[in-house]
Amino acid sequence: MSNNKIKLGKCGEQMAADYLKNNGYKIMAKNYRTREGEIDLICQKNSIIHFIEVKTRTSQKFGWPEEAVTDQKMEKIIATAEAYLMENQIDSEWQIDIISILLNKEKRKANIKHIANISSDLTIN
Repeated sequence: MSNNKIKLGKCGEQMAADYLKNNGYKIMAKNYRTREGEIDLICQKNSIIHFIEVKTRTSQKFGWPEEAVTDQKMEKIIATAEAYLMENQIDSEWQIDIISILLNKEKRKANIKHIANISSDLTIN
């Protein structure tokens, strides 16, 4: 992965963390990794644990950022979330969210979209 993509991803993750904090979420972990995969942000709001996948793009040339979360990526996120819950002995309601960030560098603006509980429509075999 190129340095520019890494910088873009880190910038998006920081923007997402700031957005979540400003909306009452407590950040519990960043870039949690296991053999199964990685989760960008793990947060809590009220009694719900939120596993957040952050996708950042500078154009819609290849579609909206959230469209990059494939079924295969979702399976990895779910497996990693379950590992986090077991490792930390957490027995709580949880969900998977996506933070989609579309940056407009010229206008120095970001369109941030929070797509909550995307896993509720999934059936993983």
